[in-house]
Amino acid sequence: MLIHSKTTEPTGAAHDRVYRTLRLRILHGEMHPGQQLTLRGIGKEFGVSMTPAREAVRRLVAEGALSLSSSGRVSTPELSNERIEELAALRALLEPELASRALPRAHLALIERLEEINGRVRQVIARHDASGYIRLNLEFHRTLYLRAQAPAMLAIAETVWLQLGPTMSKLYGKLRRTEPPYNHKLILAALKAGDEPGLRLAVRSDATQGLRMLKV
Repeated sequence: MLIHSKTTEPTGAAHDRVYRTLRLRILHGEMHPGQQLTLRGIGKEFGVSMTPAREAVRRLVAEGALSLSSSGRVSTPELSNERIEELAALRALLEPELASRALPRAHLALIERLEEINGRVRQVIARHDASGYIRLNLEFHRTLYLRAQAPAMLAIAETVWLQLGPTMSKLYGKLRRTEPPYNHKLILAALKAGDEPGLRLAVRSDATQGLRMLKV
């Protein structure tokens, strides 16, 4: 493990590095629901003092990516049925709208890019790489939604994805995928046909069907 010097990096840069690295780990499902962290452990891993470690955690707590108990214990959230349903409902509202706004700008180059990402999804599934699958699935959606030119809406969607990151890792284990999501094929077909209702339906189904399997 690479240990960084505590003396050569400004505090602000150190805090940003820790924040961004932890954020990506959470987003890509590299941490499990309820996994605990300590400021001391974060500081040791990243070679930083307690101040940038604490500031990075504070930002992630504010985004809902981490939970902070009254005793000061930090962990990734374990989502209740109600919370899963709420976040699934947010995805169902936001993502079809983003896709719809992207549709007029969905030229051949974008569709080819999405097909290329989907091909890589197949490769990570063959390797049983859960984090790789989550990362590429998000890349597929983000690549499409960037064409919506709706940055505020996309930022909200990304915050929802962040809060779901550890839970998506758990979901991957339940899905036992052997090929890319069927709804990705429907999304691509709708983009090629310019079919807005079909695109909305495919995106909504892709965003919510799996999550509802996690409700107990």
